[in-house]
Amino acid sequence: MLHRFVLHNDQIQESTALSLAPGQVGLLSGWGVFTTLRVADGVLFAWERHWARIQRDAKLFHVALPEDSEKLRRQLCELVEANQAPSCTLRLVIVRNGGGMWAGPSNGRASDVVALTADSKDWGEGVKLAYVRESRHAACEFAGTKILSWAMNLTWLESAQQRGFDEVILLNERGEVAECTSANLFIANGNHVATPPLSSGCLPGITRQVILGEIHAAGIRVEEKTLLPGDLESADEVFITSTTRDLLPVIQIEDKKVGRTDHTRQALARAFSEYLQNYVANHKHVVA
Repeated sequence: MLHRFVLHNDQIQESTALSLAPGQVGLLSGWGVFTTLRVADGVLFAWERHWARIQRDAKLFHVALPEDSEKLRRQLCELVEANQAPSCTLRLVIVRNGGGMWAGPSNGRASDVVALTADSKDWGEGVKLAYVRESRHAACEFAGTKILSWAMNLTWLESAQQRGFDEVILLNERGEVAECTSANLFIANGNHVATPPLSSGCLPGITRQVILGEIHAAGIRVEEKTLLPGDLESADEVFITSTTRDLLPVIQIEDKKVGRTDHTRQALARAFSEYLQNYVANHKHVVA
């Protein structure tokens, strides 16, 4: 459920009072960037990683960002406090205001900042996935960016859910596994874990980054590797990762049951949980 207050530029206000102009090109064309953060005990988890990704994507799409990221972080924490939601999900959106024939009267800002929070979703104990072929163009210069033009993802997701699935596996132009609409994919065979490389067209998810570079579980090796649908269907374990899902098992792909064990995912999940707890403990002093 969406919470009462939102952040609009430098002001926290009632969500019903949010005023956006139809001439803002970002609203009409999906020209902007966004990220979804986990808030844990009032701390914006992995804020530095989220901001670094926003900077990368905003530069690629010519979207102006607030100059003071620390000021923005404090404002987001104030939003969390205003909504009395120390543990929640937060969406940060940067909407471009100018450019193109539909640009309207300027409010003096090159872009608008909008942030909102909501209750964290319970994703259940596992997910069922379907395939969508040729749904990622890995060779595109914009592949792997997190932008507001999300309608294709939502349509694929809605169509799959109408068929009884929870998410979809997006394949690139070579038939390789890229990602889900809002999650990265991993497989495990024994203690060997693999996830598609960024060259597959997948988005560099924050949880994916942490698993690849920060956490360690005894005896488990994690690497990037090109994956095909058959690799998922024959793996000992398949799981997806995202800011809101952590490491969530995949139990079915199309009409096939997948995964025979869950030991490796559980070990990585414990290591990730420990990393999260340590991050929160080390950043409590910078919440306000």
